[in-house]
Amino acid sequence: MNDPVRSPEDHARAAAAMIPPIPVEQVPAAGAIGRRLARDVPAPGPLPAFDNSQMDGYALGKEHLGGGAFPLGPVIAAGADPAALYPEGLSGAIAPIMTGAALPRGAAAVVPVEACEPGYFDDGATAAIVPAAPRGQFIRRRGSDIGPGDLLFPKGHRVNARTVGAAALAGIEHLPVRRQARVLLCTGGEEIGGAGPAQIPDANAPMLRALCARHGIDVAGHISTADDPARLGRALVSAVADLAPDVVVTSGGISHGRFEVVRQVLEPLGGWFGHVAQQPGGPQGLAELPTEAGSTPVICLPGNPVSTMVSFRLFVAPLLGEAEEAFEAVAGEDLVGIAGRENFVRGVVEKREGRLVATATGGRGSHLLAQAVDANALLRVPAGRTVKAGDTVKAYSL
Repeated sequence: MNDPVRSPEDHARAAAAMIPPIPVEQVPAAGAIGRRLARDVPAPGPLPAFDNSQMDGYALGKEHLGGGAFPLGPVIAAGADPAALYPEGLSGAIAPIMTGAALPRGAAAVVPVEACEPGYFDDGATAAIVPAAPRGQFIRRRGSDIGPGDLLFPKGHRVNARTVGAAALAGIEHLPVRRQARVLLCTGGEEIGGAGPAQIPDANAPMLRALCARHGIDVAGHISTADDPARLGRALVSAVADLAPDVVVTSGGISHGRFEVVRQVLEPLGGWFGHVAQQPGGPQGLAELPTEAGSTPVICLPGNPVSTMVSFRLFVAPLLGEAEEAFEAVAGEDLVGIAGRENFVRGVVEKREGRLVATATGGRGSHLLAQAVDANALLRVPAGRTVKAGDTVKAYSL
């Protein structure tokens, strides 16, 4: 029987060591939003791909930079090939050009049409007066955003809408991301979900589904526990065989009571069950369920709803899904710690006068889920310490 005490970091490392690598897949760029890239993505070519105009105006050759009246050549529309219109490049005439259009050979600058005479495009005009312009004015140079072969997106980059746009500009349709982990959820207990006067609704199952959706984890299925270890063991084996999840995530049944069925099933198989020096979420467990193909990792979370939520954020979301890195905020009030345990306080982090300020919300009890609904972060108060108002506190977004 094991019951050691670990730090949160030690437990996170132990869980990570148990999980085999999730395969990488190529997904359409727009479908990868919110996910992190599994490897570097180099630029297949330069961005922009060619010199182009930043303005609707006139492209000038070097002989035009001093300004003056010049004859007009053919109009270069966006998407047109300037070499077909100006096979010899700019020579004598200046080129009416639209925003984004490729520049002809020899273009040295662009002047906006409104700075010229006339200040608009006149279909009947044969000449225009342009002001002097410095070399390179309003020209977007080839490769000025990124050069060919340069790193376009680094491994670990979280894909956003701008990523999708940049990928489209580069001609990249798919991005490499880790396949979404598939989990089997296991929640309950004899007292959960029944109709009797002492029964409790199963809050953890829908909450865990929502947490999985929030962090980009696929729920393969769900089973409920009762107080019969043999029945639970059969249900786990059957569900794992049918659904082939990457990981099983359980909630409850891991402490020292008479009906801790998750522990009773998995501890004899070599599972670790003990305590992490934190509040809430002290009881934790890790195990591997034998299968025909080898074994399936099991992450065992405590059953009180807030403890389940906190433990999922610390030990499941960063390992199997997408979770923001911890960040620092300024304590807006004194945050009192607990002797011997890291205290993860439910809190609200908001921007005030240009800085992130953190305050506690709700009570400390691990059953007080309704009081935690306003929280947008966990505030980590080191064991045995008080974080004074104005001091820095470590925060984990929810």
